Amino acid sequence: MSENCEIKIYEKALCCESGVCGPSVDPELLRITTVIRGLNKKGFGARRYNLSMHPMEFAKNPGLTELMKEKGMSVLPVTLMNGKIVKTGEYPSTEELSTWTGLQTEELEGSNDKLLTL
Repeated sequence: MSENCEIKIYEKALCCESGVCGPSVDPELLRITTVIRGLNKKGFGARRYNLSMHPMEFAKNPGLTELMKEKGMSVLPVTLMNGKIVKTGEYPSTEELSTWTGLQTEELEGSNDKLLTL
């Protein structure tokens, strides 16, 4: 893949994207936040859309809304790459994103400690 690759992750309603706003830290949200930042630092167009904060982004995607009607909310998160659904029901692993983008996992991981100071 190239830096022109667009990755969008549509996720369930959350109070925040980082995973550090609730009573306990969600390590999976912390990981995906870090990886998305790593992708964007490398020039990729990576975005996350939270159902409670970005409902219109969901509405703009008829394939996604149809999938949600068929399968329910358990289908979230849904990952699209260049407009094509590539994963449903869980966030893509760092390894999957590395394979899809051609980046090394080390380039995506960074330090989660920085997120805890937000």
